[in-house]
Parts: sequence; structure tokens; C-alpha cells
Amino acid sequence: MKILEVLTYYRPHVSGLTIYVERLSKALARQGHDVTVLTSQYEPELPRREDLAGVHVERIPVALRVSKGVIMPTFGHHATRWSRWADVIHLHLPQFDAPGLALRGRLFGKPVVLTYHCDLQLPQGAFNRVVNNVVLAMNRIAGNLADAVVTYTADYGSHSPYLSRYMGKKLHIIPPPVELASCPPDIAEEFRAQHDLEGKKVIGIAARLATEKGIEVLLNALPLVLEKYPEAVVLHAGPYKNIVGEEAYAARLQPLFEQYRDHYRLLGTLHGAELTAFYRSLDVLVYSSLNSTESFGLGQIEAMMNGVPVVVSDLPGVRQPVRMTGMGEIFPVGDHEALAAALIRVLDRRESYRRPGDLIAAGFDPDQTARAYVQLFEQLQSGHLPGDVPEPQAYERLRALNEEEA
Repeated sequence: MKILEVLTYYRPHVSGLTIYVERLSKALARQGHDVTVLTSQYEPELPRREDLAGVHVERIPVALRVSKGVIMPTFGHHATRWSRWADVIHLHLPQFDAPGLALRGRLFGKPVVLTYHCDLQLPQGAFNRVVNNVVLAMNRIAGNLADAVVTYTADYGSHSPYLSRYMGKKLHIIPPPVELASCPPDIAEEFRAQHDLEGKKVIGIAARLATEKGIEVLLNALPLVLEKYPEAVVLHAGPYKNIVGEEAYAARLQPLFEQYRDHYRLLGTLHGAELTAFYRSLDVLVYSSLNSTESFGLGQIEAMMNGVPVVVSDLPGVRQPVRMTGMGEIFPVGDHEALAAALIRVLDRRESYRRPGDLIAAGFDPDQTARAYVQLFEQLQSGHLPGDVPEPQAYERLRALNEEEA
């Protein structure tokens, strides 16, 4: 099957969305499908075309940026060419260009599947409000034209103003793909030694430095945690320099980073075995997200696979991994005191939150995710338009695991 994956940013850009599409595309290619990713050449030094792990990547030149979006004058030409080539068009939203692709699918008789990763909420400002409204309108047009809409959890689907329109009609729940590189014990030990973690309580956060991640909530909770565990440190994995649209946010947080420099370490982007070593070094992982631009948090599953409990904001979708597995605590959005209390509870009795990592990993295997998409693609190709479906068996197994452990 020839599958066209379309999104605004692809690798080497780091975000949950780009990582999702990369893992899915590689899994589809491993299963023998012909996969092309159509995306932006958001940095001019990136190659226009390249093959990555069996996936063809086609990048379209960017003329200018609009907030966090891009304008690509030649995108329509390439979209037409690749839409004709594809057997199925798979769109990843939020994405300004999605309606044009969805319309091409209708015109060329190609099934269109839309995966909605999160709501778009740009930083405050009159201009960003206009951009938000325009992208939302484009997303709605694309959703109406698509044959099927996919999201990660029914919890997020029922609470999202966008997705709830499709509940009971064409909304499908497919678990996101999660995988980690192997990490020999010596690399994990070297990571701990490099960051001087011996004898310390280690709190992790895996996120780019962006407003919606609520990093200040963790920073404000830190002194309360230090009262109980004065040796505690935070390891922050993820890009923190020159994040598009987040310059003001980074400047606002800089005094807090300086204030807690002995207890808060910005590590930058981690890859491969080093990322796995990061998770294995943690006592707890934090998701302090503030709004529905976070719909799940793939890092939660990565941490749980390594036996690390998670403390998360009480947001639709984001709270689901903890609800399903029992591996952590949920705190009210933006409440730094509640976050501190939850962290202390987990640090006090970390072992009681552990669940078998291999069973959690099995529920989010990328090959399983790819097979679920292919099944949906094939149904649409055959002319069958499946209606709304319940959450997948993988989620039911995780809930059963939690009940057994409890």
C-alpha cells in the first residue's frame, strides 16, 4: 500500500507529534508499505528529499513563518502530485494545509484519514488569536472531508471541542506508538555518574521549553519538595534553546532556572540509549501541562516501561495512562502545591506504583499501532465506512493489569 503521511514539521524537529509520525512511518515501512512523508523544509539546510529508515521524506521550501506555522507557496503542486501517487492520505493535525489535502483525496477517490494529535493554543496576543481561529476553521473543513478521524483516547475525544463533533460518527481510538532504544547497564551507570545522581531523589520532565508544558508549575513546586527531600534534583530532557514562538516564555523562566540551578538541570534533547538511561535514572516523571495542546504524553509510557511512576496534570487524555495503569498520581492543573504533595507521595512509596514494564510496552508497540491503521485504511479502500469504535483491547488489558496489581 502506498501511504502519504502529511504534517507541518517532521524530524529532526522534536515534538510528540513528529516522534509519533516517525515511529508510525517506520513501522509501516517495516511491514512492507511504501511510505512518503510530505512536510516542510522548516530549516533551509535540511535536504529537500531523503530516505530515512525506509521512509521517503519530501520537504517543501518555506517562504515565511506565521507564528508557529509556515507558508509554503509550492505546497499545492507537490500535494497534488503525491495525492495522485498515494493509495491513502493520512493527515496529522493541527495543520493549516489539511483541507487542501482532504479535498484532493475526495477528488482523486483516495481515502483520507485524519489523526488529531491535540488542540492548538498559541501564546496570548491578538495576532495569535486570529491564527488560532483560522487554523481551527481549516481543521474543521479537513475533518468534515476526511473519511475517518483518529485520536489516542476516548477521554480526549469526548472533551475536545473539535473531536467531540465526530463521536458516534467516524472517530476511532488507536494507541500511539511508543518505543525506546536498548540501554546496556554500563551506559545507564555512566549517565548516573555523569549527572552525579547517587543518593539523590531524581525527578524528570521530558518536554520542549514551551508555554503549554507548564514548566513553571514544577519550578514553583520544587522548593516544597526540597523541604522533604533536600537532595532532590530535576533532570529536564528536551530542547530549550531557540524554540519557535517561545522566546518570551524562555526569558520569563530564566530567573527561576537561575534560582534553582543547583537542583534543576537542562539536558537538552536526548536520543537513543541516552534517553533510555535518562528514564532509568528517575524516581518519578512529571507532566505539568496546562491545556489541551497536550493530549496524552508519550513520555509517560516511556517512563512506565522502565518502572518509573508519573505525576500528571488532570487533563483529558493526559491523565489516562495513570488511570489505566495506576502508575502514578494526578493533580489539579496548574496547582504547584498539589504537584509537590503528589511528588512527595510517590517518592515516599515509589515501589507501590510499579507495574510490569513489558506488559505496558506491549500495549503501545509501534507495529501494533501500524496494523491498526492498516486495518482502517483497508476498510476505507473497500468502501466500508466504519463508525465510531470503542477503546482498543490494549487499554482494556492495562486496566485489568492495574486492578490485578491493586
